Amino acid sequence: MKNSTRHLPKLILATLGIVALSFVSAYAAEELMHVDADGKNQVASLRKGTALNNENPDPAPLQDEQNKDLRFNRAYPMQPPPIPHKITGYQIDLKANKCMSCHARTRVEESQAPMISVTHFMDRDGNFLADVSARRYFCTQCHVPQVERDPLIENTFKDVHHLIVQPNEHEE
Repeated sequence: MKNSTRHLPKLILATLGIVALSFVSAYAAEELMHVDADGKNQVASLRKGTALNNENPDPAPLQDEQNKDLRFNRAYPMQPPPIPHKITGYQIDLKANKCMSCHARTRVEESQAPMISVTHFMDRDGNFLADVSARRYFCTQCHVPQVERDPLIENTFKDVHHLIVQPNEHEE
């Protein structure tokens, strides 16, 4: 009998955790909902209630990509660097990759563009390859051009540097 009561505090904590999590989940779900024109609850999104199979009558306008050729700060370690120039019309498919005309190892001296990371020459087992790995060939899977515009939703993101250098309130 003593053995069966030994796990009772853990069971109570687990139950309390599940109850707390369900309250938080319910609150978060309510925050993500809005009522549409028909009075139905809908998940809030940037599409503002427009069904996926319908054209949005008021889409966000497309804006020109930044073309400053200045590098951006990265918000967290290992973040793929954003693309600091226009790539409209770049061919990136099985036949060609326009990015490699500047960023390939053999082209950086002439182009003065940063060379792609050595991780792009590794296969999934960590072996180095002579050419870019097929897994890393389609640049825009991870790297994206930037536009200057106001945020569509509030963003309270803090980059890792600001989190690390925050003074510890308990130290004195």
